[in-house]
Amino acid sequence: MINKFISFSNQTSFKSLSRLVQIPFSSSHSHHNSHHHNHHQFTIFDKIIKKEIPAQIVYEDDKCLAFKDVSPQAPVHILLIPKVKDGLTQLQKAEERHKDILGHLMLKVAEIAQQNNLQEGYRVVINDGKLGCQSVYHLHLHILGGTQMGWPPGVLGKSETIKPGSQ
Repeated sequence: MINKFISFSNQTSFKSLSRLVQIPFSSSHSHHNSHHHNHHQFTIFDKIIKKEIPAQIVYEDDKCLAFKDVSPQAPVHILLIPKVKDGLTQLQKAEERHKDILGHLMLKVAEIAQQNNLQEGYRVVINDGKLGCQSVYHLHLHILGGTQMGWPPGVLGKSETIKPGSQ
């Protein structure tokens, strides 16, 4: 079943994958509200941290885990996550107590980028909230590289704007 999910995910669009990974693994959240994300809710990342779902891990220490994105948006697309969520479902939930893990994640981005031959440059992205296209409510950093990036990133034209509640 797990392998089917991984191979299926590789064939789906990012939007479809987003819908798949938002589904909570805990049945106690059956009245899930898309505008309220409980920091105790389990996500696919919790399963990856526990090694219950296979992932192509590229870096791991006692505080964080980095693995290849199943739906890469660049030749190199790695996700870096803190192992302990501690209320960090998204960046706007960061508090003073999170300074150490946030700093650790940023230092590890540079190390992981170096290990993946991204010396010529890369992009770090944190999607925050619905309008930021966050799909998994466990803080994660996207490390994207291996190609020339464009600017501005990810801004939709007026005709393509996602309206709240339309997803």
